[in-house]
Amino acid sequence: MSELMYQGTGRRKSSIARVYLYPGKGNISINNKPYEEYLCRATLATIVKQPLDLVEGSESYDVKVNVKGGGLTGQAGAIRLGIARALLKVDEDFRPTLKSAGFLTRDARRVERKKYGQPGARKRFQFSKR
Repeated sequence: MSELMYQGTGRRKSSIARVYLYPGKGNISINNKPYEEYLCRATLATIVKQPLDLVEGSESYDVKVNVKGGGLTGQAGAIRLGIARALLKVDEDFRPTLKSAGFLTRDARRVERKKYGQPGARKRFQFSKR
């Protein structure tokens, strides 16, 4: 590996992604697997590639990702944020482009907790007047 490396961390729901960006040919590996094989769905693969495509860096950087926690959709969102943050360390001039696309914003939505006396977070048991 080359000595030039940029690191970014992304989080979404309960997923945490550590992203390492290297100058290279555009290879993306997630947990030591090719990203198309790991993510299974084409929509998730496009989510991961969005920041690189936006700054025209998809062919000039290799991306290595360690991700854990959550499901595939949350992991894809965490990886996207991590890649965007790593690209900022490459060149600070990418900030307006990435910010306007919304790739630098941490999605703070989480699952609402279940409350006592009811079957779910919002759902109530059936009400009967008699």
